[in-house]
Amino acid sequence: MATIALFYGIIISIFYRDNQQHSIPHIHADYQGCSAVLSIPDGEVLAGEIPSKKLKLVRAWIEIHSEDLLADWELAVNGKTVFTIEPLR
Repeated sequence: MATIALFYGIIISIFYRDNQQHSIPHIHADYQGCSAVLSIPDGEVLAGEIPSKKLKLVRAWIEIHSEDLLADWELAVNGKTVFTIEPLR
């Protein structure tokens, strides 16, 4: 697992070689004990949940950084080092 961003108490991670359970590109968002898996292409929640206000922030961040996220996804599924991505400010 690699943490790629941290903003407003939300930890965004990508897991290495994590393309079995959710075959589409996705990230993991954790906030105060709540976890969700979100699709990179559209921000859809694939599993879990986080508070709705935090979910809106994560979705906005995904939209802003979709190209960087897809590049990190490709690196991660191939077991390569990912890059941090600018947090939401």
